[in-house]
Amino acid sequence: MPSTATSSLSIRSVAIVGAGTIGASWAALFLAHGLDVVVSDPAPDAEPQTRARVQAAWPVLTELGRVVDGASADSLRFEPDLATALAGVDFVQENAPEREDFKIDLFARMDAILPPHVIVASSSSGLIMSRLQSRCRHAGRFVIGHPFNPPHLIPLVEVVGGEQTSADTIDRSIAFYQAMHKFPIRLNKEVPGHIANRLQAALWREAIHLAAENVASVADIDAAVSQGPGLRWALFGPHMTFNLGGGAGGLANFMDHLLGPVQTWWDDLGAPQVTPELQRRLIEGVNAEAGQRSIADLVEKRDAQLTALLKTLGT
Repeated sequence: MPSTATSSLSIRSVAIVGAGTIGASWAALFLAHGLDVVVSDPAPDAEPQTRARVQAAWPVLTELGRVVDGASADSLRFEPDLATALAGVDFVQENAPEREDFKIDLFARMDAILPPHVIVASSSSGLIMSRLQSRCRHAGRFVIGHPFNPPHLIPLVEVVGGEQTSADTIDRSIAFYQAMHKFPIRLNKEVPGHIANRLQAALWREAIHLAAENVASVADIDAAVSQGPGLRWALFGPHMTFNLGGGAGGLANFMDHLLGPVQTWWDDLGAPQVTPELQRRLIEGVNAEAGQRSIADLVEKRDAQLTALLKTLGT
């Protein structure tokens, strides 16, 4: 049975539109909370791949104590036909290809099928909801609910509405994600890429610049993050990290003493042109960093260490 928090929201049935890595991860999370989950994706191999990914996620969710009594990965339903899949659901999590024209058409189709009270949340990693909802009659129920991969482990969900999204939709979406043990944050305005992807993009741009300038190898640049500030960022974000860096005087003291040097670093940051040659160097560098480990090996290690970290942090 769904948890008490979820039941109070009257969300008991969720449709996952668009499977893939993100959709399957969402499905595993919702199933673990005892919800009725149906996945819809027209790809011929979508069902077996989704079921395999859900099964792979289940032991981790169990270890984290996220699987409620009576929940089962085997209760997943799969329905390629969109209208059939949406029948009777209380919430939709959309994970279709990241193409604005495709999503505009898909949203209009879902809007014509669903009752007006059903929320449609998009996992879009950077598109603007105001444009995605532009052809919808009931545009107020559309919202961005952008997770971080893998959604069944990473707590963050970025929630932002479009120009026509109702405040009630945003509030209900945040309450629902909280009931799923997620950590939703509310964006006050739309920006391409939302928040976290913009922060990631800024860091990666400088990492690429450092590699292009041959300041260090790709592996050592990665280690400069994972073995240094990345460990602190698992606990606090950049503002709070520098607040602690200021000692007893906090961020004010940090700014008094170090803002000048930091400003010179900002002024020297790069804006690399990622040419085919630079792309090749980056790919060769990350392959050398991976060594003999396959993508599957790296994902397994990532998820195991994420699970240990989440248990340590109590999230």
